[in-house]
Amino acid sequence: MGLFDALNSAVSGLQAQSFAIQNISGNIANSQTIAYKGIDTSFQNLIPGDSVPTKQIAGGVIANSRASNTVQGTIQSTHSTTDIAINGNGYFIVQSPTSFSASVPVFGGVDNYTRRGDFQLDANGYLVNGAGYYLEGIAIDQTTGNPIGSVAAPLQFQSNFLPASATTQITYGLNLPATPYTNSFSASTPNSELLNPADFGTDPTIAGTGTVVGSDVTTFVNESIDGGSVTAYNATGTPANIQLRWAKVDSVASGGTDTWELFYQTDASATGATVGWINSGTSFVFGTNGQLNPAITTFTLTGVTVNGISLGNLTVNSPTGAITQFASTSGVATVNNLQQNGYAAGQLETISVNDTGNISGTFSNGQTVALATVPLVHFNSPNNLKSLDGGAYQVTDASGPALAGASGKIIGQSLEASNTDIATEFTKLIVTQQAYSANTKVITTANLMSQDLLNVIR
Repeated sequence: MGLFDALNSAVSGLQAQSFAIQNISGNIANSQTIAYKGIDTSFQNLIPGDSVPTKQIAGGVIANSRASNTVQGTIQSTHSTTDIAINGNGYFIVQSPTSFSASVPVFGGVDNYTRRGDFQLDANGYLVNGAGYYLEGIAIDQTTGNPIGSVAAPLQFQSNFLPASATTQITYGLNLPATPYTNSFSASTPNSELLNPADFGTDPTIAGTGTVVGSDVTTFVNESIDGGSVTAYNATGTPANIQLRWAKVDSVASGGTDTWELFYQTDASATGATVGWINSGTSFVFGTNGQLNPAITTFTLTGVTVNGISLGNLTVNSPTGAITQFASTSGVATVNNLQQNGYAAGQLETISVNDTGNISGTFSNGQTVALATVPLVHFNSPNNLKSLDGGAYQVTDASGPALAGASGKIIGQSLEASNTDIATEFTKLIVTQQAYSANTKVITTANLMSQDLLNVIR
């Protein structure tokens, strides 16, 4: 190797170290950038000269970038319900608008990929991250809960309206007191805790057909206890308050079995011969252990109408052990569970992303419904993706196409931090600066040697 070859090698060293400093400075600058993936520098030596091993000499160097896309950044919790991070392998599918029409984004259908998950709703209802990329996902049917199609597209949530859902099931659980303290109960009067059919114009204890007419409502209320109430809805979302009352109709103390019957109010303003309360059609018989015998886990209220609002048939579910008869010092029913599955129509208020990757909407009617799912994709060679501004990536031939079924998991209310370590980068910076200075020394030395050679011929 001649002096000029030494100069060329030193110049290549200067260029390589300058390239490395550029990557280091970029990594340090992006140490706080969400989901930033640092770029390392790899050096490749260049061997000029003879092919004979004993004649080969050290040559110059060339620097190349080496991506660290597979290196996980720290997951940090946030307060935003639309922030999402990926723990493990995977990328979000995003698009960048090609243009805007009246402030509405126009998409060209070209997918990009990112791990930057600081998404927020914009004025048009799209989820956009801090770099301006729009999140893609698969919408979910609000009524069936099934995905709509299988191709991801930009997600938009704007004025979403949840239709009303009619009540079809009621879940009920309570403890009935062994001795109900009705208004008519007197500890000194045997059987005064029981409903007495003789006090009514029409016997209400006939399960299935028993009713309480308006003229007997006061008597019925005095000889029964409150069983709670629940608001149900018809198909249009009109609410109806179902009032429940229990009447004990037989007891072991009177020589029979502890038997109760359930009533619901059909007309709150019933008078005269108008029906105010209807027997549920089921007799509830309890054994000495306070449990139903036989067990009743489900029964149906047929053709329910409450104050003119038709609710149709309602199935009442009471898991084994949900309805009991244990002694109670208060003498009233203790309702443990009384819920129904219907709701009124509602307007979308907020959205959030959970750890399963589902985007859920909370509506003004109190319902939380899955609106979309966020798929993750992966690549056979993620380090060969082409980096774009804003932490996004583009597919290349070397990376391979996007593949479904990434093994990473979405974490809600979290963001992935930059995978750059400042301490490591500063260490690299010191080493690179020393290497750069050393190459300048080589140039200085080669120059002095050249001057000495020129001085020989003088």
